Amino acid sequence: MTRTVYLNGEYLPETEAKVSIFDRAFLMADGVYEVTSVLGGKLIDFAGHAKRLERSLNELDMPKPAAFDDLLEIHRELVRLNGIDEGMIYLQITRGAPGDRDFVFPDPETTEPTLVLFTQNKPGLADNPVAKKGIKVISIEDVRWGRRDIKTTQLLYPSMGKMMAKKAGADDAWMVEDGFVTEGTSNNAYIVKGNKIITRALSHDILHGITRAAVLRFAREAQMEVEERNFSIDEAKEADEAFVTSASTFVMPVVEIDGVALGDGVPGNRALRLREIYLDESRKAAV
Repeated sequence: MTRTVYLNGEYLPETEAKVSIFDRAFLMADGVYEVTSVLGGKLIDFAGHAKRLERSLNELDMPKPAAFDDLLEIHRELVRLNGIDEGMIYLQITRGAPGDRDFVFPDPETTEPTLVLFTQNKPGLADNPVAKKGIKVISIEDVRWGRRDIKTTQLLYPSMGKMMAKKAGADDAWMVEDGFVTEGTSNNAYIVKGNKIITRALSHDILHGITRAAVLRFAREAQMEVEERNFSIDEAKEADEAFVTSASTFVMPVVEIDGVALGDGVPGNRALRLREIYLDESRKAAV
């Protein structure tokens, strides 16, 4: 079945949607994006994603597309048109296509931003069987640029990290800088010691995860202690359990780091409980 996508004000069959070869995202990775999950045909954490998207645009001095204030309606229409019950919506805004390649930003008065959205149908997203067995991660050096708090389309190194993990027989990689874990290739990273959840504090070093914010709020409401600080891979290997969070995986237990099993080598109780709470509360608040 051909998907219906959104491109610059039009709903089109995916086979008919075209973007210029001069688009800045294609030539310069000059674009930002968001991924919003869909459960029960409704959007999860949409307001948080929209707020972070606006921040990313502001940080890069990138103009908003004309349809920015209509994004909720556009998301809902794509869900309807594509019959999505569980899945994701990918949104990307670029600085546009000025008609030629140049390092200098194009004049926003003459070059409109490019706005693209498409759906990904993923039945069983919430009941992902991987969550019941957990994932294995390896550690790799973090060599990305310094503004990881901006959700840009510069995803080559995270992609390379996932391939490194796959080659090593693992599921994902945690990136390490100056001896401390920053985050996963496409998620925020956490360890658990006793009743304490430990995760790196917000800064330019990591993405300000929308799922991260919700999970930490739910953890505190559940009387779990949260400590936002740096932690090393060695400390992580000695943790009782670990997990990652993202819009597409929600809360995903980690059972092994660099070949070292955590706890009993199975998903920890706190990670599983937080996943349950997150899914329950997010469904209630979905729009």
